[in-house]
Amino acid sequence: MALKPILNAFNEDPESAYSALPWLDKNKDIRQQIRDMLFDVETQADSDEIHFWSIIDDATNDFVGLIGLGDELQLLHSNYNLGYWVRSKYRRRGITARCVDVIFQWLSSRERFFRIEITVHPHNEAGLATAASVCLTWEGESVDEFIGIEIGNRTVPHRIHIIDINRGGDS
Repeated sequence: MALKPILNAFNEDPESAYSALPWLDKNKDIRQQIRDMLFDVETQADSDEIHFWSIIDDATNDFVGLIGLGDELQLLHSNYNLGYWVRSKYRRRGITARCVDVIFQWLSSRERFFRIEITVHPHNEAGLATAASVCLTWEGESVDEFIGIEIGNRTVPHRIHIIDINRGGDS
């Protein structure tokens, strides 16, 4: 992942970036925060605790967004939290769903159980629709109660969706 394309995408639509990357602090230098994120991703690349990918348009080689399996977990027995951010001009094309399918197929090939969380703010209609679609495709479920997530020193209610990969008998 390269810093410049991410910063360019951020500058196109900062509010969606803040929404998708809630750890970003509006009062701090964005360049440094993104650089720190990339450093963290790189240093943990072999740990199997987080996995992040750039989404690139094959036809144009444009940076489309980010998708990853992170470690910001809300439930005790989860392995990863799925997060994604797609630039506005690439939204509503099914890109996130295709990326999720590739990632979940990769997890399925690993032949061990994984529980994935998707947390979405209840006013994020596109995010809720994406999470519902992922749950439908991958036989996941939505938790009825809101989960409070700490963002910027305040608790923000979110919907949580859970997808089990390779459930088998060992979940």
